[in-house]
Amino acid sequence: MTQFDMPTTYDPRAVEEKWYRYWEENKFFRAEVDNREPFSIVMPPPNVTGQLHMGHALDNTLQDILTRWRRMQGYNTLWLPGTDHAGIATQAKVEEQLAKEGKNKYDLGREKFLERVWAWKEQYGGRITHQLRRLGASCDWDRERFTMDEGCSEAVKEVFLRLYEQGLIYRDYYIVNWCPRCHTTISDIEVEHLDKPGQLYYIKYPTRDGSDAITVATTRPETMLGDVAVAVHPGDERYRHLVGKTLVLPLLGREMPVITDEYVDPSFGTGAVKITPAHDPNDFEVGRRHNLPQVRVINKDAVMNEEAGPYRGLDRWECRKRIIKDLKEQGYLVKIEDHNHAVGHCYRCNTVIEPMLSRQWFVRMKPLAEPAIQAVKEGRIRFVPERFTKIYLNWMENIRDWCISRQLWWGHRIPVWYCQECEEAIAAKEPPRKCTRCGSSRLEQDPDVLDTWFSSALWPFSTLGWPEKTPELGYYYPTSVLVTGRDIIFFWVARMIVSGLHFMREVPFREVFIHGLVLDALGRKMSKSLGNGVDPIDVIESHGADSLRFMLVTGNTPGNDLRFHFERLDGARNFANKIWNASRFALMNLQDYDPASAPGREAHTLAERWILSRYQACVQEVTRFLDSYELGEAARVLYEFIWDEFCDWYIELVKPRLYHGQDGRDRACAQDVLARVLRGTMELLHPFMPFITEEIWQRLPHQGRTIMQAPWPVYRPELRDEKAEAEMAVLMEIIRSIRHIRSEMNVPPGKTADVVLVVTDGDTRDLIQKWSGYIQGLARCRVQVKPQLDRVPPQAAHGVARGVEIYVPLAGLIDIDRELARLKKELEAVEKELKRVEGKLGNESFLAKAPAEVVEKERAKEAELAGKATAIRERLAMLEG
Repeated sequence: MTQFDMPTTYDPRAVEEKWYRYWEENKFFRAEVDNREPFSIVMPPPNVTGQLHMGHALDNTLQDILTRWRRMQGYNTLWLPGTDHAGIATQAKVEEQLAKEGKNKYDLGREKFLERVWAWKEQYGGRITHQLRRLGASCDWDRERFTMDEGCSEAVKEVFLRLYEQGLIYRDYYIVNWCPRCHTTISDIEVEHLDKPGQLYYIKYPTRDGSDAITVATTRPETMLGDVAVAVHPGDERYRHLVGKTLVLPLLGREMPVITDEYVDPSFGTGAVKITPAHDPNDFEVGRRHNLPQVRVINKDAVMNEEAGPYRGLDRWECRKRIIKDLKEQGYLVKIEDHNHAVGHCYRCNTVIEPMLSRQWFVRMKPLAEPAIQAVKEGRIRFVPERFTKIYLNWMENIRDWCISRQLWWGHRIPVWYCQECEEAIAAKEPPRKCTRCGSSRLEQDPDVLDTWFSSALWPFSTLGWPEKTPELGYYYPTSVLVTGRDIIFFWVARMIVSGLHFMREVPFREVFIHGLVLDALGRKMSKSLGNGVDPIDVIESHGADSLRFMLVTGNTPGNDLRFHFERLDGARNFANKIWNASRFALMNLQDYDPASAPGREAHTLAERWILSRYQACVQEVTRFLDSYELGEAARVLYEFIWDEFCDWYIELVKPRLYHGQDGRDRACAQDVLARVLRGTMELLHPFMPFITEEIWQRLPHQGRTIMQAPWPVYRPELRDEKAEAEMAVLMEIIRSIRHIRSEMNVPPGKTADVVLVVTDGDTRDLIQKWSGYIQGLARCRVQVKPQLDRVPPQAAHGVARGVEIYVPLAGLIDIDRELARLKKELEAVEKELKRVEGKLGNESFLAKAPAEVVEKERAKEAELAGKATAIRERLAMLEG
């Protein structure tokens, strides 16, 4: 490939496919243990059920930027990829397939069903990793892991057994969050609490002798069938005479006591609370304190069971309707009030969860959380942005035990066997041959699997070979940074910290870089139900991966949500095209460039000194922002330097030296600076836009096989030239002012203007006279520099820039009479519109009735029109003068 065959237009698809194949085939992503300083990241493993969505695209773009940057800085860089088995979601996918065949999992049995799931995983599990390649992810694919591969499975069993032996895993009856649709328990942090309109039902519970009654308020009347007591606050005088009395449960007739408990809030409802230990987590705790029975009335399919008496077999919602009807008819329903309250939903399927008493496996979290709290407080783990530290600590300090068992077939099966003779529980990695207590061989394994997050919590060390002491584990652990969304701090981040500290005696990562969510243009979360999702692969097909990556990172600040706008995506594509066109121009003028014979710095003009200085400023700023995880700011600095300073200014300034240099030395000097700045800029931009930068870099004079391995540009303070920057700033402002005048006065682009610059300061005058060629070339004019004026040129437009007065005589440049007529017509239209707006704002009725923002909009329009009218009058006065 040479610079001479560069296509006129940029084709992202051809470039991206070519270079990713080249990188992967040559193992440029491969990491091996050596003596360099390591930089390691583990990818948050996407679900095998999934395909790339905008959240993945953002998360992996940020990781890739950091990885490519550190790789270029010379670190031994490992970005370890992998996927998660996603128990609930994957099982649901396969069950959907079976349903289409008219079957269910029980028709197949556990073993055959799992064979189907593994087949599904083999067919679809690699889909998202192929899509990540399209995005440009520079992972070490040779080290790709899966949460149920042999090594990870070994780690899971080892962790379970150690925690079990240490008394940190236990089995008990407890209230869990049950999803009737997924048919499994889910943890507290997998429950989404959504505010919903509902009702508060006031129900009268009579005393056994019928002489009195207590009214309770509930949002879930169907659970009253499992009531075993009514509780009041011990200090509530209203009910003191009833404490210890026996009540009769309406509809079922069950007798139950009135008890006191500090849990009761006397100000809510009636100050009396029905206690349903089998269907409410708070009631469960009250029941344990008072040794109350646990009556479960709802089955796992959300249908009422035999304990519900006449309501047996009804769905929970139908049961609620029937109970309200019966309570009303029998005189127990006192009243119904509208009441908005938070209702728990399954985060997977959005079904209303059912708190339910169930025997499950739990991890005792309090003792494990203490070291994880201290690690963050002591600064051994740092959250970026820092505000997430408080969120993490607050959750960890109030942590509850973690229910880790799931009623699924797909996942890491709980490594516990139960003796069918003596009920002994035996935890083991491999199936035991006989009971350790009674010697029976009648053993059955626990049917449940572990929560998906149990294996994910081990990800930073299980993927590096733990529990074996591998070279990779000793070298790359702890990992350098975790990049993840704010929505899984509790699901995943906290649990990895807990696991890493407990099993590795070291934090799993030094820093946690939190990003927000990708929202639609209206600020809504992207979802299937809203139909507002944008497929990243579609965007890559239409705009290219580099454009998508750059759009996602620009304007993005750590921890904050990002709105997806197609206009910004178009802007990123325009940026890629701008880079391509500027590079094509440069390469066309570098065909005879010889780096070895380039002249030294003494040959540099102001333009060369300026662009080299601005490039150094860019290097310094981009590196500084990357160091502080301000990736959006780093991208902004690059965008402004490339688009504005390099393309729009330097390339235009350097054209005369390239085309009409007085000698070969002029051209060689311009070529050298052009090539060096372009190559260095591509290296700075590479982590953000890897494909286009590789394509251009390969066409430039370079050393090495890939831009990925090029040394990261290092800031060189000796090349900063503040004098050159200050001088160019003066010239650029003068050029902008002349261009503005030409635009305002409708001077045809092809006409050369005669411009008079009045400069009283001697140094500035010398500067302008020395580099007047820049002004004449970029503002298409002939320049006269004067210390003062005897008289103002007739019919001259006027401007001021950096104390320099600018006069542009318009005679001969434009048709004065025609311009006067145009301006008068424009002024008439502006004044007419201004009069209409002033009339509106003078109308008291409008001011009184219109919303404040509408009035403010009209006031802004008034100010804008008034300013426009003044400017037109000034131009008319100048032309008529």
